[in-house]
Amino acid sequence: MSDVVTAEAAVAAPAGEEAPVLWMEKVERRYAEAGAPLEILKGADFAIWPGETVALIAPSGTGKSTLLHLAGLLEAPDGGEVYISGQATSKLADKERTRIRRLEIGFVYQFHHLLPEFSALENVILPQMIRGLTYKEAKDRASELLTYLGLGERQTHRPAEMSGGEQQRVAIARAVANAPRLLLADEPTGNLDPKTADHVFSALGQLVRASRLAAVVATHNMDLAGRMDRRVTIRDGLIVEL
Repeated sequence: MSDVVTAEAAVAAPAGEEAPVLWMEKVERRYAEAGAPLEILKGADFAIWPGETVALIAPSGTGKSTLLHLAGLLEAPDGGEVYISGQATSKLADKERTRIRRLEIGFVYQFHHLLPEFSALENVILPQMIRGLTYKEAKDRASELLTYLGLGERQTHRPAEMSGGEQQRVAIARAVANAPRLLLADEPTGNLDPKTADHVFSALGQLVRASRLAAVVATHNMDLAGRMDRRVTIRDGLIVEL
């Protein structure tokens, strides 16, 4: 049986755990349409803790992308609050929201969006240098991440010289290069065949456990979803545990 996630349950940490990395409290989101506003989220509650993976399973049109955009501070809620590492974010200035997004949140999309003219190593170096690391620091961490993800021999290759699964693992390395606390992945294996998807998901899971990331993964792959710690969906504007 499924249960709506209440505000109290959302912040009731598992035994021995710290506060949630992401806490969405009574979040509302609506969009203007001719006639009446389109209500997507209607007081939704959700939380995720360090080292936890949560599968977001939702049909198109129910608010999956909206939920990820709110969690990633790409949109602000119309009501309620989104907390990142305990900090309320909805009323922050754009500059501060951008700073939190850069330091605390990593994104992985269905398409890898790698820069085609740069090598795998350079694609992972760049976001770190934007943050302010030296080239040597960024290069060392990029090499370490790519090696951890099984791409030690592919670091100098450009995206066009790599398979789809390799490209997506580079995208994962880039997403976590700045050591975020929250990873948001939108159908990260959607363009891959089942065997490659399994390989990429396994690499992602290992990285989450090793780095104590909190990961929300939107997916239609029920096999992969079944291997995550929790599964949630969106129903009638609320986040519901499956």
